[in-house]
Amino acid sequence: CSAMSTCCLGNTFDIHGGGPDLPFPHHENEIAQSEAATGQQYVNTWMHAGAVRVDNEKMSKSLGNFFTIREILEKYHPEVVRFFLISSHYRSAINYSEDSLKEAKSGLDRFYQCLQGHECIAALTGDALTAAPSYQAFCTVMNDDFNVREGLSVMYALVKDINNGDTEKVAELKALGHLLGILAEDPTGFLQAQSSDDLSPEYIEEQIAARVQAKLDKDYALSDKIRDDLKEQGVELMDSREGTTWKRV
Repeated sequence: CSAMSTCCLGNTFDIHGGGPDLPFPHHENEIAQSEAATGQQYVNTWMHAGAVRVDNEKMSKSLGNFFTIREILEKYHPEVVRFFLISSHYRSAINYSEDSLKEAKSGLDRFYQCLQGHECIAALTGDALTAAPSYQAFCTVMNDDFNVREGLSVMYALVKDINNGDTEKVAELKALGHLLGILAEDPTGFLQAQSSDDLSPEYIEEQIAARVQAKLDKDYALSDKIRDDLKEQGVELMDSREGTTWKRV
């Protein structure tokens, strides 16, 4: 392993990852072999990540609970998977479950809902970004053992400010999202993204139109039924003065 690493990355490289069961003896052996061979420090920073668990059980082929990223991406947007993985500290065990991914989708939805209507605002860059208090707070927590969870808290604070009317923070939120590899999609496109077994956008719009007509006819029972039926099928309606929008849940 060390021979392959040095062949691709050089005698010394910055970060070496691995599971919590590997520091001894595997990684100690890597250090001994590599540094004896090169006379140089092998790795600057070791990051031992928590194991992946499935419904609170160890993931393994023998238990039949093994899965691949490719299989997950058939059901969930790549940003949802990324958000799920970064929402806990890297040294903590990650519990994979449908509920966990739905919770990640809900958290990411909150960011994208905040960005709706602000598509024309570009992410902050350069000196303007490094001078922003939110960026400085983000860097502080990220420099504390790569604490992405606290970094997301900085971003949620920006969401609160934006929802309270401080649209200047939109550029900061987009910039911090890009640092984590999220918030790169069109907000409406992300919120309404369709999987193979989802209701079609055309059908949803037809139901919204039928609900509008039911309200005009003062048939509020039908209006509520349409809303509730869509919710049961994974579509949430959101009413505002501008009309009705929707997202998948």
